[in-house]
Amino acid sequence: MKKILAFFSVILLFNISIKADEGMWLLPLIQELNIDEMQQMGCELSAEEIYSINKTSLKDAIVMFGRGCTGEVISDQGLVLTNHHCGRRNIQQHSSPEHDYLTDGFWAASMEDEIPTPGLNITFLVRIEDVTDKIYSVFLDGMTEIERQDAATIKGDNLAREATAGTHYSAIIKNFYGGNKYYMLVYEKFTDIRMVGAPPSSIGRFGADTDNWMWPRHTGDFSLFRIYANKDNKPADYSEDNVPYKPKHHLPISIKGIEKNDFAMILGYPGGTDRYMTSMEIDELIKITNTNRIFIRGIRQEILLEDMLANDTVRIKYANKYAGSANYWKNSIGMNNALKKLKVIEKKEENENNFTNWLSVDSKRKVQYGEALSLINNSVNSRKEYLHAKQYISESMLKAMEIFDIAYDAKNLYDEFGSENKEVFESTVNDLKISAEKFYKNYNAPTDQKVIPVMLKVFAENVDEQFYPEIYNTIKSRYGNDYKQFTNEMFESSIFTDKAELFKFLENPSKEFLEKDLAFVAANSINEKYDKIVEKLDVINRDFDKGHRLYIGGIMEMNKGKAMYPDANFTMRLSYGSVLDYYPMDAVHYNYITTLKGVMEKEDPDNWEFVVPEKLKDLYNNKDYGQYGLKNGEMPVAFLSTNDITGGNSGSPVINSKGELIGTAFDGNWEAMSGDIVFESELQRCINVDVRYTLFIIEKFAGAQRLINEMTIIK
Repeated sequence: MKKILAFFSVILLFNISIKADEGMWLLPLIQELNIDEMQQMGCELSAEEIYSINKTSLKDAIVMFGRGCTGEVISDQGLVLTNHHCGRRNIQQHSSPEHDYLTDGFWAASMEDEIPTPGLNITFLVRIEDVTDKIYSVFLDGMTEIERQDAATIKGDNLAREATAGTHYSAIIKNFYGGNKYYMLVYEKFTDIRMVGAPPSSIGRFGADTDNWMWPRHTGDFSLFRIYANKDNKPADYSEDNVPYKPKHHLPISIKGIEKNDFAMILGYPGGTDRYMTSMEIDELIKITNTNRIFIRGIRQEILLEDMLANDTVRIKYANKYAGSANYWKNSIGMNNALKKLKVIEKKEENENNFTNWLSVDSKRKVQYGEALSLINNSVNSRKEYLHAKQYISESMLKAMEIFDIAYDAKNLYDEFGSENKEVFESTVNDLKISAEKFYKNYNAPTDQKVIPVMLKVFAENVDEQFYPEIYNTIKSRYGNDYKQFTNEMFESSIFTDKAELFKFLENPSKEFLEKDLAFVAANSINEKYDKIVEKLDVINRDFDKGHRLYIGGIMEMNKGKAMYPDANFTMRLSYGSVLDYYPMDAVHYNYITTLKGVMEKEDPDNWEFVVPEKLKDLYNNKDYGQYGLKNGEMPVAFLSTNDITGGNSGSPVINSKGELIGTAFDGNWEAMSGDIVFESELQRCINVDVRYTLFIIEKFAGAQRLINEMTIIK
């Protein structure tokens, strides 16, 4: 009876490799784990044509775009396609009321007109190498979890240096499967990136917050950049002498169209999933993490949006800040709804019971993995109040009260007062000036002055006094807990409210002056309290990390011989599935494709989220779609696929069975917002811009035929 129970426990524990659509797979393991199934589904490529370190392959056209997105090379001249929301920071960077590229769009008429974009990097994956055995060689019996992690870091740094010595590459070692496996990733990074094209936000962000995470979708979420290299085709800092990069591979673009059940795969950089999360952790996520984020961000966003709609300069400055905040605010709302509706906690509890039953069959298993769940549960129980306080400081202060960012940047300068090394001191002053230039470009003091008293009050009303930063004692004793009075006096007296005032101070900086500056004092007290909370959480989480590693290690042993994928950690992954519709609820059916007709149906000239450009309406009315329209006379805009994606996959290419680009991934759907934790095969969908709509906007709307001419179009 016990053997039968153990067998069924293994089968029921996780839906591993049950359905092809689920999984963010490591590229070196495709041959072993996935290619047979992919080919049965219609893929015509070999594993080596997808990932190879000796030959050109698809992975050579996939890039890490900036700090958190994916892109793909779509021409032999280094042209890169990604999402509009991935490029928005850079579009904003070049925008002003006089040249409002966010509102009007931007299209470089020639390569000479492409705009250098300092701070933007594009990175290629060179190879992935399993270094698990090398890392494990430094682990000793009796090591604590922190000692184990430190040993892995030291060994990993040495391996990375050895692997890249004498090259221009960089390398990093990351842990996978909860620290049970380690891989080295070698990268090539390019820094001379130039903005080539972007549609107006009325196309690139059509539907904005209302449509975010929703289907049906009608957003042309794309932008274009170009990689430049030196004359040897190697990475180089910006120079007029640099030339367009010649990639090892670029994706041909298919305009043949898509049909239901067509094979679709995505390569990209998913940021993070928690598919092995326990029921206790999900309860914590719902009640603390998501609930706090929803409440705090919702209040601040109302203040920001009011000022943005009233002033174009403020709108441009806060476009990326607001959109980024609103994105995960709405994500948290949807995730909480889905986790509850789909009864994910109950499913996880069943998994944990099955794991416990599996352990009970074998005493050796108990010894090796028996403490896993208790370590996790005890840690989660122990950290509740600290996690709550940490998130409140993070959301209501560190991310919301902007003046404290630049004020805390002066901490390094403060620490250098009294130093006899003038060169170091001057360098510190210069670093602060550089930070200030970046900060004030997208800062509006009157908006921040409205936000701060509200956030100070929100924090005080929702966090225990033991977690108050020291500045609250000053606010209480000197201002009678009048947060507005404190804020107004701070903005009247602080050097950090204005770039000119800060730079004037830096001409002759004074330690004593800084010590009296309310913004500097407040910033330091907030960060000191935050650091103390983090220190406490770090101690608690050592047991959690060990429990997490053991839990996943046990699951791997239970499912030995089965295909398993690790949680996403912003390393290149492949997912594969099909173009497919879905039924979100009883009597409701969503088709797998949307058209330009839906844009016109949603149009609302009085709502900034649904304004439609006149030229787009003219093209629609004249049915002027060129070679990109459907046989029925409609213009495709977006489509659905069953690919498994998450944040970081934004901008990822959707590729057909022949290795051709058919779309660009940009979102998930509302009904499956629990997808980072549990993949719901019947509901979970990836929302993609149809590449035909992208090309239509480039050619017909923007008139940028030169860009079309450099692409490889498959008709």
